[in-house]
Amino acid sequence: MTMKWVGLILLLAALVVGDQIRLHRPGHKYRLSVSVETPDGLKSASGVFAVFPYRGYSVSGDTYTRGDAVFVDLGGGKNLVVLMMHGDKGAEINGVNYVALRAYRAAGSNVSFANLSRMTGSAAVTGDLIPVMVTFANVSDPRTARTVSPGDLAATFGAGYRLHEVSVAMVKNGFWPLDFGGVLGEPVTRGIAAKLPWWDGTEAPAATALQAAGLTGAATTSFDARSAFTRK
Repeated sequence: MTMKWVGLILLLAALVVGDQIRLHRPGHKYRLSVSVETPDGLKSASGVFAVFPYRGYSVSGDTYTRGDAVFVDLGGGKNLVVLMMHGDKGAEINGVNYVALRAYRAAGSNVSFANLSRMTGSAAVTGDLIPVMVTFANVSDPRTARTVSPGDLAATFGAGYRLHEVSVAMVKNGFWPLDFGGVLGEPVTRGIAAKLPWWDGTEAPAATALQAAGLTGAATTSFDARSAFTRK
């Protein structure tokens, strides 16, 4: 094989690899942080989400997000789970794709979706921009799920409980497919399944939890109930 053919093969390989990176690299990653005031002090948790805009070659395709719901351990057996859904009864199932965009714009930035990865600093997530929140009276039983009003945690948990802050901040995209930490970029946060003993990987218990919490809006679509808790 002549050096000419070797060069052409290497060039083709580089083009294929480069195109795969273009197709599959996240458009941006953001950290969603949640903190709650409790009688025992501030309780916090966060999770990193990766948002992938559609860059394919067909005429149709969807933006999607990878990540897990954020579980805040409030102590004393109490918990707050920030789901990957928005809106009345969880009807907006794609809101997770635009949490960061909406928060930065609400803070006064005119940033475009394509340029979100360049943003610095954090932005508050307030009002209707806050994802749906639930709690489990018994984390081992999906039937004990109940929605929580972000503006009135005391109604659910009692006096001394208040949502302190929900915020987003951009994190490094990294170098797909090697974005697994450090200088290579923040990895997507996983672990919600370990927080919920009822989780068995099937859709049925997740659907039971959403139904118990009155989150029936997503049921009118082809939405997989597991996607409220984790998206691969």
